[in-house]
Amino acid sequence: MERLVTERSVADRSAKEVADFVHARLVGDGEVRLKGIASVASALPGDLVFVEDEKHLAQALQSKASAVIAGQFAAGKPSAKPLLLHAQPRLGFARAAQLFNPPVELKPGIHPSAVVHPSAKTGNAVTVAERVVIGEGVQIGDGTRIGAGSVIGANIIVGRDCELYPNVTIYPGVRLGDRVIVHSGAVLGSDGFGYVRDAATGKYEKFPQTGRLEIEDDVEIGANSTIDRGALEVTRIGRGTKIDNLVHVGHNCLIGEDVVIAAQTGLSGSITIEKNVVLGGQVGIGEHARIEEGVMLGGQGGVLPGKVLRGNGVAFWGTPAKPVREYLKQLAALARLAKKE
Repeated sequence: MERLVTERSVADRSAKEVADFVHARLVGDGEVRLKGIASVASALPGDLVFVEDEKHLAQALQSKASAVIAGQFAAGKPSAKPLLLHAQPRLGFARAAQLFNPPVELKPGIHPSAVVHPSAKTGNAVTVAERVVIGEGVQIGDGTRIGAGSVIGANIIVGRDCELYPNVTIYPGVRLGDRVIVHSGAVLGSDGFGYVRDAATGKYEKFPQTGRLEIEDDVEIGANSTIDRGALEVTRIGRGTKIDNLVHVGHNCLIGEDVVIAAQTGLSGSITIEKNVVLGGQVGIGEHARIEEGVMLGGQGGVLPGKVLRGNGVAFWGTPAKPVREYLKQLAALARLAKKE
């Protein structure tokens, strides 16, 4: 990780200010000045670093960093640097980064090149950048920012303090909650992949795609990801879910709260993913499958249509996906058979 001090950075902070902000217990000199964050390997004087386990503490203390966020394992350890003791060091570090790299402050207002329908309603302190198009009946909440070149279709509701980066496209009728982040190139509310074949002619005709897409509060959607609207009902992304770049979510999917979906994952239609599920990169899930609460599915895992994965905290892997322990046993058995040939 490179040292994250940019021209956006604010004035330096004391170690005590940082500790108070992240709710850490400070041990050592609280007047030490901090200018940014870094990894242990790249740290310079003025940087804050973190360690999550005791075996890496000595390396952090010997680095050029000026202060260290660590767990309770660091309590009582001799240190020439201030220690910020936090129950979750990585989380504390992430929160500290907000002090040194605040969002770029943009002056609220609508750029002259934007095209905004007269019926659209924008709240207080809304920012609409160059060449944005906002359709009929749109409602945009206070403090929301819409990046250059984005297209907001008719009758869309966007909540408060959302961040839409440049070139986001939202089809008509989509609803976004508060504090939603959508990265560049994402397409929300496009038609699902639904067709009916005429047995007489062999031709495919489009099945209606007239449902809704609802995205709840605190969701983040990565660059170039696509989320389809429901066919006749709803596609829903639950509160706090985080979706990586290049993810596809098909029509009628119901994704619960605090789900994490890594890049290049593809979800077919009518899938249910319950809360606290983690999907690794390049996961593929067939239609009408169900992934129950707390399941972890490893990278390139595959779930056949209609299947159910259950077991809170259980990790699955492979195609078709199986509990990791079972999958590894099968791989070992295959390896033994190969040696006998």
